[in-house]
Formats: sequence, C-alpha cells, structure tokens
Amino acid sequence: MRQIDDLSGIVVDHAVRIHKGLGPGLLESVYETVLSASLARDGLKIDRQKPIGIDFDGLHFEAAFRVDIVVEDQLLIEIKSVEKLSNLHAKQLLTYLRLTKQPVGLLLNFSGETMKEGIRRVVNNHRPNR
Repeated sequence: MRQIDDLSGIVVDHAVRIHKGLGPGLLESVYETVLSASLARDGLKIDRQKPIGIDFDGLHFEAAFRVDIVVEDQLLIEIKSVEKLSNLHAKQLLTYLRLTKQPVGLLLNFSGETMKEGIRRVVNNHRPNR
C-alpha cells in the first residue's frame, strides 16, 4: 500500500495535468470522471461517489453521504468547480474525514486560473474522547 503523501502527490499531478488540458469552467462531474479514470489507468484503486453510512445516536444511516473519490481506500478527494474555495468546503471534507476515520483529504477546485490555487490539503487531527 502506498503512503498517503505519495498518493496525494500523484493525485495533485493528475489534477494539474487535467486542469491544463481541459481548463476551468466545466461541471464538477466532468473533472471527477476524468480524474477517476486517469488515476485508475495508472493502476490506483478508485471508488467514485462512494456511499458512506454513519451511526448517530444509536441509529444507522446507510449511504448518508457520498465521497466524490476515494483513492486506495485511504485518501478522500472532494471535487469543486467554484469561483473560490471557502472554509465551508474544508469543513465539509474534514467532517467526511472524521466520519470515515481517515487522516487526509484533498479539496480540488478546478475553476481557478491555475490548479495550484485550487488545492487544499485537509488533515484530520480529531481524537475522539474515550
């Protein structure tokens, strides 16, 4: 299994190449489709629109939300195509990380002039009280 930082680097490289090739302004679903296929072609395990169940207050909610892309069962990717990333986008991904008990996620916004300005790494430092 690859290290999370290696996976993050691979995903960022693919995202930059895709952004250069397609440019900004397409729907999120287009970037998600192309990025997923590109990563899978390179031999990575990809789950797209992966349904995630959650438990809350003694209840189980099957497929409560969907993660855009999960790479190698450990790196969550949230795709955006918005004018500017907000703190709300990062909070959304952080909540996904907490609920899936994963350490790292990438927030990728394909609408910027360059891809570099649209990349945000989100880290889950959450330690549940025991």
